[in-house]
Amino acid sequence: MAARRPSSADAGSFRALGVPARLAEALAAAEVHRPFPIQAATLPDSLAGRDVLGRGRTGSGKTYAFLIPALARLAAEAVRPAPGRPRALVLAPTRELACQIEASAAPLARALGLRTLTVFGGVRPRPQITALDAGVDLLIACPGRLADHLGRGHVHLDAVRIAVLDEADHMADLGFLPVVRRLLDRTPADGQRMLFSATLDTGVDVLVRRYLHDPVTHSVDTARSPVSTMAHHMLHVRVDSRLPVLVDLTSAPGRSLVFTRTKRGATRLTRQLVAAGVPALELHGNLGQNARTRNLAAFADGTVTTLVATDIAARGIHVDDVGVVIHADPPLEHKSYLHRSGRTARAGASGTVITLMTDTQVADVRELTRKAGIKPTVTRLSPGDPLLAELAPGERALVPPPAAPARSGGGRRAPRRGTPGNGTAQPGRRHTEAPLAAAGSAAAFSASSKAGRRYR
Repeated sequence: MAARRPSSADAGSFRALGVPARLAEALAAAEVHRPFPIQAATLPDSLAGRDVLGRGRTGSGKTYAFLIPALARLAAEAVRPAPGRPRALVLAPTRELACQIEASAAPLARALGLRTLTVFGGVRPRPQITALDAGVDLLIACPGRLADHLGRGHVHLDAVRIAVLDEADHMADLGFLPVVRRLLDRTPADGQRMLFSATLDTGVDVLVRRYLHDPVTHSVDTARSPVSTMAHHMLHVRVDSRLPVLVDLTSAPGRSLVFTRTKRGATRLTRQLVAAGVPALELHGNLGQNARTRNLAAFADGTVTTLVATDIAARGIHVDDVGVVIHADPPLEHKSYLHRSGRTARAGASGTVITLMTDTQVADVRELTRKAGIKPTVTRLSPGDPLLAELAPGERALVPPPAAPARSGGGRRAPRRGTPGNGTAQPGRRHTEAPLAAAGSAAAFSASSKAGRRYR
């Protein structure tokens, strides 16, 4: 594909970096006009076919840094994909991240006449098998489910010309490295490889040495690089003040992402917030994939503005305008703190990070912030403190929680936890005849918010 020589008017643009005109136009249509630093640094090398090792913290723009060269090469080769043989592969550690990568790739791929597919566990495999057999240009996959398809002969990786590992350090943390190695071993050794990571820990370095050939390394920043638009606050509270403080913060206008340490804790806190009048949904590994997708979509589109999540949402999840990240439970390690906090103040926006700590947690949180390179503002406070209104500005609004379902008798067996009808696995369920659990439904909150009462 002959590329137009960039003009002086292209300076500082994707075209100036060598991005083909059709792809640059597709980026503009997706409202992506100017490259982020990680993109500006890596694109000249990745578009030239070099192996690239890119390091940048979450929110730095890594997704387009690998999607652009992958799609540009696929479009330039103009080869129809063979059944079950994708031409490019992106490996991602979580389902949510895989879906968000595909959401960024799909409009660009459509503009170039390319097919994309996302493959992950937790859903029926048959639709994925059918789509693979129809031919896929760009496959975005979680390692476990892709390994299953590979082992059963539904997919072959011998046609992969570009292989990308996103959030490689998180794959190492989750123990995915053995299966990642098995997958990459099935791709052509002379293909282009790109690896993007927030940190370059020992496990990641093993992948770099084994699979990247003479890579060009670009380190725009690290996970510990300070974000000037992110404010960090540690609130020292009594144990019995924790929930009222959380209700105060999450009942303010705007999106709040609240992190807990465990899946059970996320469910419990969601129910407590809903009972207090805060429309909230949960996101964790005990939910079915459909429920996880619905809840994240409801948070992204503003149907519900509070999401209570485990560390499943700490990496790769991008939702616009998350104004406040709250560590309801301080994480166990500093890397988790940094990745959780990175859900706000993304792409130059401002954001506030709040950590609640009780007397027994003060020493651990102090050590956590030291390792993270963070110098937070520490305040001891009680419910009603004026600082809460400064951290999460705006008039507080609470809505009546969904009414408990009436029991009609007849000996009907109660649904098991995590099954349809329980509301925990399907908190976004919109069928009005289904019981509304304490975790609530996005539809119920949307309707009941019109009758909301004021808080404080």
